[in-house]
Amino acid sequence: MQSNARCWTPQPIGLVIATLFLSGCAGVGFDAPSGICPSVVNYSRAEQARAAEEVTALPDGAVIVGWLADYAVLRDQVRGCSIY
Repeated sequence: MQSNARCWTPQPIGLVIATLFLSGCAGVGFDAPSGICPSVVNYSRAEQARAAEEVTALPDGAVIVGWLADYAVLRDQVRGCSIY
């Protein structure tokens, strides 16, 4: 009997693509004094679309997909830091 467990696991590439697009829409608070919070690089819609296409083309299990998810979390944390 074959297992269907893989059918029920979320695909990380879809999560990364969604995170990339959602992070581009997030608002940024006021700037904290210089040196407290690093700045967040803004990416154009075209750059985000190109990155999404490149991520989609990666082979299953590519390590960079997890790294991109970590990067998205760090960007959100930096945005949170700049609010205070």
